[in-house]
This record gives sequence, C-alpha cells and structure tokens, in this order.
Amino acid sequence: MAKDEVPPLHALEKPEKLQDILKKDRGEDCLGCRIVGSGAFFGLAAYSYFSGHSQLEKQRAAILASKSIFGMRARGAAISSISLGLAYLGFWRLTK
Repeated sequence: MAKDEVPPLHALEKPEKLQDILKKDRGEDCLGCRIVGSGAFFGLAAYSYFSGHSQLEKQRAAILASKSIFGMRARGAAISSISLGLAYLGFWRLTK
C-alpha cells in the first residue's frame, strides 16, 4: 500500500497562490489541437458574418417596412460584433 503524504502544519497555514494552482491544473495542448480548435472558431466567425449579412440583405424590405427601432445598421453591427467575438475566441484559443 502506498502511503499518502501529509503536508506539515506550517505548509497548510499559508494558502497557495492562485496562479500556481491554475498552472498545475491547466493541461498542455498540442499544436494540432490548438490549430483545429482555433480554426473552428475562425470558421464560425466567417460563417456567422457572411451568412448573417446575406440574410440581412434578403430581409431588407421586411425590416424597413416593420418600422422597428432596430434598423439595418444596428442589426448589421450586431452580426459583425458576434463574428468579431468568435474570431477573438479563435485567436485566444490559438495563443493560450
């Protein structure tokens, strides 16, 4: 039977730094995993941008006729910001 190590009392009085705990907890990803993961986010960003703006142009007449407070410019900005957020997540996944 393996004996579990019990840390001494003085080691338990001082808490570990959060950064040290996070470094121990974080697993290392291979480069291929980072590329595939970030590529998925970049692909979603591109699809969201082009598909969203395409659908927005197809619905232009209905949106303008509805007299909504959210016009074409606000909806286009929302689609672009969602795409930008997804692209940021892809960049973050690639670098972290």
